[in-house]
Amino acid sequence: MTVAPSRSNTLPHYSAILRALKVSLRTARQTNSKQIASLSFPLPQIDPLAILLSVPNEEQRQCYFESPSRNQAIAAWGELISEHFSGQERFRAARESLSVWQSRVKSFSDLKEGPYFFCSFSFFDTLSATSAGFAPATVLLTRWQVVRQRQRCFLVINLLVTPWTMATPLARETARQVSQLQAMLPAKHLLSSQAWSRAYSSPQLTPQEGRAFQQKVNRILEAIRSNQLQKQVAAHTLDVSRQNSFERLVALPRLRAHYPDCYIFSFSGKRGSHFIGASPERLLSIRQGRLVTDALAGSAPRGQTSAEDSAIGQRLLNTQKEQREHQLVLEFIVEQLKNKGLSPRYSTPPGLLRLSNIQHLHTPICSDISDQISPLTLVEALHPTPAVAGVPTAAACASILQTESCDRGLYAAPFGWVDSYGNSEFIVGIRSALIQGNQARLYAGAGIVSGSDPKTELAEIQLKLQALADALG
Repeated sequence: MTVAPSRSNTLPHYSAILRALKVSLRTARQTNSKQIASLSFPLPQIDPLAILLSVPNEEQRQCYFESPSRNQAIAAWGELISEHFSGQERFRAARESLSVWQSRVKSFSDLKEGPYFFCSFSFFDTLSATSAGFAPATVLLTRWQVVRQRQRCFLVINLLVTPWTMATPLARETARQVSQLQAMLPAKHLLSSQAWSRAYSSPQLTPQEGRAFQQKVNRILEAIRSNQLQKQVAAHTLDVSRQNSFERLVALPRLRAHYPDCYIFSFSGKRGSHFIGASPERLLSIRQGRLVTDALAGSAPRGQTSAEDSAIGQRLLNTQKEQREHQLVLEFIVEQLKNKGLSPRYSTPPGLLRLSNIQHLHTPICSDISDQISPLTLVEALHPTPAVAGVPTAAACASILQTESCDRGLYAAPFGWVDSYGNSEFIVGIRSALIQGNQARLYAGAGIVSGSDPKTELAEIQLKLQALADALG
């Protein structure tokens, strides 16, 4: 008698998925707890961003994180675990949540990759009602993760297993979805920003908004002259709307094309909201026991010619005001790392980090790190740096609450990932925008120290907001 093959047997990866589920199911029943089965499969060379922007249901939680220094991109979607925290203990609560879930991960792959837990934090420990469904602290694990690391691409599948999970139907459905994903892969090559280009009139700050910002700078300078502060970052928002929705399909490829040296990121909240941006500022990176972070402060525009650009860069390197602003950031980071038992190393004087429309004073800082230190411990220690808050930190944050009329939300706050092997990467969410339908809020900031000129700082804010507005398309 001829036996027809079952539908399950014709699905690639079905057997491997079922074996993984059965192993995790035994552990779940023995411990009476939830477990995570994580599997990784190699993929052809693809663009994770193109895959993410092809996911039909944009309402589901999504993340995108692209690191230029590592030539790495991670696209993640399909909420599996999402825990939210607020208040003064939000970092501790997030750290404990992450530790619990990491201990319940069983990886079934020779690739030794993933899963990637995404963590986001707001600038302050509470958020206003205008935060569009984001929380002061979030730990998120998604079911699907497409990763590119240099010339390697792979798919990470994360499955939640409880003592009551039915392994066979879950394996069958997961294998079916993998087949559907693989069927769409050949068409998903690198996205081009030009393909989505469209005419767009970029908004500007009104004269009234410009005056209000300069008045804010003057109030900060008064506090500095009276020795209440050494530095404060003045942030400003620009709310824009249009007839059609703002599309990540336009904005993210544009940001990547225009700012190839920046971290491109997107993190979704509820109700179709997305916090996106192109940040030049790495908060920390941990890879194989080595920590790297950056002091990034002191800014100037780019020149129109090579000679002009070089001259502007030299002035930035030699301007006492910019050097003082940079030194405050450097000293803060070094002190915080030493307080956690690390031995930071760095070179002086600072160099230049040149981006497409702006250049910054830049000092990389590195240290060896024990795997006993959670990345979130260091994220908490470093946030907020003087590059986004001020000095002293407590006084600067109190002044921000008094002088800034809008909630910073996720602006200038940490966003990044932690994997199961002690690796991690976090950025500071500057040069960013919150988009929801046809509404967008653009964020930008400028560091105010003794010697700052309100008109110059306004020009810096305008430059940063203009770059964001142009990218929205």
